[in-house]
Amino acid sequence: MSAMLERTEIPESRIANDSTETFAALTAVTKRYSNGVLALDNLSLTLRRGEVVALLGPNGAGKSTAIKLLMGLSSPTSGAVRIFGADPRNPAARLRIGVMLQVGKAPEMLRVREHIELFRGYYPNPMSYAAIIQAAGLEGIEERLFGQLSGGQKQRVLFALALAGDPDLIFLDEPTVGFDIKARRAVWVQIRSLAARGKTVLLTTHYLDEADALAHRIIVINKGRVVCEGTPAEVKSLGSIGQGDSRGRSLKTIRCATTLPVEILRAIPGVTSAEIGGGLTTLVSAQPESTLRELLALDRTLHSLEVHSPALEDAFLAITSDRD
Repeated sequence: MSAMLERTEIPESRIANDSTETFAALTAVTKRYSNGVLALDNLSLTLRRGEVVALLGPNGAGKSTAIKLLMGLSSPTSGAVRIFGADPRNPAARLRIGVMLQVGKAPEMLRVREHIELFRGYYPNPMSYAAIIQAAGLEGIEERLFGQLSGGQKQRVLFALALAGDPDLIFLDEPTVGFDIKARRAVWVQIRSLAARGKTVLLTTHYLDEADALAHRIIVINKGRVVCEGTPAEVKSLGSIGQGDSRGRSLKTIRCATTLPVEILRAIPGVTSAEIGGGLTTLVSAQPESTLRELLALDRTLHSLEVHSPALEDAFLAITSDRD
């Protein structure tokens, strides 16, 4: 597992539009605050056209610092930060980004419609008012004061403001906090639509199922460094390596109802552990296909079969855990 804590290069097989056009990049960036805290340590990452990138990491990993640098709200101690090939503080570059921060606020005495019209006025080529309302699911509440909205409705307004300028690069920091399931899935649809139109989305979220469902690429950072990067499937596979067998093979969990005794189960090639409890047998196997064939051959009455691949949550915990 110690090798996991060095950056792992993985083929990017799920990039949305097969484009190599770089929209944003941090190159060998180090950020040390005046109090001595090292937030980013020689960190490099690239955001390309038409992809959703999930930036994951435990609290204090450096995610917020990386986003502030990309937004031009902070400067690196060393290294380079570029948005569309320019300094992120460049006004022309800033006009091409949209931002939704987790701690974002808006004046409570303005109506939803007024907020959107105000923000649209900041941009030379804004998204149409109707398109913003539809994308953020704000139909029917346009005339309500922001201060009278529920938490989820306020989040939807902040999402709408991030889209107001029809940006090419969108930063979404915990965008679905406070959403019900329906609203959350609706925002997912819009995020996928943005990528399909060639927009780039940098997503930070503590909902790992959200990252799994949306991201073309996941970047995991810990202690200011990139420790893993790849598609969701690749990251999940890497996470399972840390829990693999002695030959480094990825493990899968098999659950079933079987009459076979545990001694026979443990003797099946590829099985690393077998336990019986609650009427079900749980096996962990490094050769799940051959294990399944053997199980079905030995017990024709076997039923309630389930096979589980490593979850992104398990991989995240394995990748970011402190190891020597």
